[in-house]
Amino acid sequence: MPRTDRRWLPCAAALLLAACHRQAPADMPGTLEWDRVNVLAEASEPVIALAVKEGDTVQAGQLLLQLDPRRTDAELAAARADVQRLGAQRDELRHGARIETIDASRAQLARADSDAANARRAHERALALRRSGTIAQAQLDDAATALRMAQASADAARAQLTELLHGTRPEQLEQAEAALAGAQAKARQLAVARERLDVRAPRAGRVDALPFRLGDQPPMGATVLSLLAGEEPYARIYVPERLRSSLQPGQHLPVHVDGVDAPFDAVVRSVRSEPAFTPYYALTGDDASRLSYRAELVLQGVAARRLPAGLPCHAEAPDERR
Repeated sequence: MPRTDRRWLPCAAALLLAACHRQAPADMPGTLEWDRVNVLAEASEPVIALAVKEGDTVQAGQLLLQLDPRRTDAELAAARADVQRLGAQRDELRHGARIETIDASRAQLARADSDAANARRAHERALALRRSGTIAQAQLDDAATALRMAQASADAARAQLTELLHGTRPEQLEQAEAALAGAQAKARQLAVARERLDVRAPRAGRVDALPFRLGDQPPMGATVLSLLAGEEPYARIYVPERLRSSLQPGQHLPVHVDGVDAPFDAVVRSVRSEPAFTPYYALTGDDASRLSYRAELVLQGVAARRLPAGLPCHAEAPDERR
């Protein structure tokens, strides 16, 4: 029997081990996530009440916290008063002048006509006296000026009476309607802003974070509460390039969560078509195997609903289940 040369055995074992390692499918790592809803501050006002605490389960529309409404209440009251004022002006234009107003305008016209008649007679007397040389030219000029002013006042009173008798012009009524509509829109906007100072849950879920406490004044647009929503959590995993073609939406895979012994059944909800890291066009040859695609797997079962977000997890690759 020929003697076996054993010098090649270590090299062969290393090659076999490397080949097995390349062929063995790896787990797909990720983290456990929930649909996160960030509730934003509609105004920069102090927090005056907290109705929930972190970890509480809330229903859609439930009160979460309150921001100080005094500034908005004052603006809303002023806007509603402006609506009433403009509405009264619109109604006045629509109904026309009252008979008492017309009578008062006629009385003003009669008085202006009487003043103009007196000024005319005074001017005639001053003109006669000037011709006889009794008064100076300046006194005649004063009498002429007084006549012109009295006549102008009479013309203005007559025009005012004519306007009242003819009623409101359509253009004036349209302007009043437009001003009233603008004031009503502003009042509705402030009413919505006031309502949103009572911060309510946009959907059912669990309170994850309350960044601000009583007395804090968050800036406008800041997140005042973070809500974990949805019926069940999902695993956000990263799929190696060589496993991408074997993973499809609707497929069931076991997902292992750190700290939990039994795996969870999960359904693939989505798999991104674009790689999560290096773009494909920047890779050539063996580098293409380093591509990774983000996928989301929804965990099934009642037990999964009690899991918190952020736990490390991994899904078994499809090849491992064969």
